Amino acid sequence: MILYNVTINIDTSVEQDWLSWMKETHIPDVMNTGCFTKNIVCKINAESEGGTSYSIQYFCHSQKELDLYMDTYAKKLQTEHALKFQGKFVAFRTLLDVIHTHEV
Repeated sequence: MILYNVTINIDTSVEQDWLSWMKETHIPDVMNTGCFTKNIVCKINAESEGGTSYSIQYFCHSQKELDLYMDTYAKKLQTEHALKFQGKFVAFRTLLDVIHTHEV
């Protein structure tokens, strides 16, 4: 399993609008690509100058699914986000191989 993590620091002046848009529009658009099986939105509990940080996590079964997302959908969806919240966020992306999970 692969975890595609997007960490975003969003300006507090647009945080609530951004969070609503992410939950109602952007994340459903990403999930509707069919490339991911689930996602999690986490607020990072750390002080941050000028904004609030979030971790948006998307899970997929294989590199093939992630490659499909990156090659076919990512640029368009990232551009929509960038245009809507231009100058109000900083983002970076991380890929992780999930080695083990344990749930009770």
